[in-house]
Amino acid sequence: MTQPNYTLTFACYNQLDYTQQFIASLDRDEVDFSRIVAVDNGSTDGTREWLGQQGFGAVILNNRNLGCGAAWNQGALAIQSKWTVVMNNDVICAKGWLRNLLASAEANNLHIASPAMVEGELNYDFAEWATQAQDSMHGYIRQGAPHAVCMAIRDDVWSEIGYFMPVPKLLGYEDAIFFQRTLEAGLNTGTTADAWLHHYGMTTQKALKLEMKLDQNDSLGNRNLMRLYMAQSWWARKLARHQRRNLLKTTRAHELATYGKTVHALNRKAGAPWEWV
Repeated sequence: MTQPNYTLTFACYNQLDYTQQFIASLDRDEVDFSRIVAVDNGSTDGTREWLGQQGFGAVILNNRNLGCGAAWNQGALAIQSKWTVVMNNDVICAKGWLRNLLASAEANNLHIASPAMVEGELNYDFAEWATQAQDSMHGYIRQGAPHAVCMAIRDDVWSEIGYFMPVPKLLGYEDAIFFQRTLEAGLNTGTTADAWLHHYGMTTQKALKLEMKLDQNDSLGNRNLMRLYMAQSWWARKLARHQRRNLLKTTRAHELATYGKTVHALNRKAGAPWEWV
């Protein structure tokens, strides 16, 4: 048998309204629902019951919040494919996003590929924006800059660097550790302008902070634990952060000069100009 092309998996913890919007935005002519794995981390708002009614390939119900790392691993292992698309549930998907994402990843020999995105309020015509952005930036890749809102991961990545760190206390740092390992392994990664998402922005983490009575500016995960698993000295972390910022500054300037936009936009407030990051 030939290997299925992709699995699409997402983790959720309450926030049913966002999950429903996300699934409603998927084009059933493009996305095979039998290739979707939903992982629920102990929701209490009706999410678990709703997930069971959608005809997904698998629904995994954890009895407590195991964090993103464990949930992403569960989804990746439940239905194994050449490409595992790991994504947030607080997104809206443009038409053709999955097909374009995987085609761009294949054409550019990417081990990990993310779609471009706008974050913030959905107070604009996203479908029109995505169509225009795809046309104007067609073929462009922001090299070395995947993101955890959505990432298509090729199957050889698992054997090269392993899976996500399944430590619940990391809560939000699993992606940083994973991307650090991809960098150390020299894997080819990037964000493609041929596929677009709208991301509302860390809604689950915000809800968890409210539940845990944390300030929204507080870190949800254990930063010291993250540093331990990244196994970098203070100086190495500082140097890497400086290099990333300089590269981002140069890349952003190039994208704005060439296309008048970037692959990552922030729409923070109604009526305010968008930020390009």
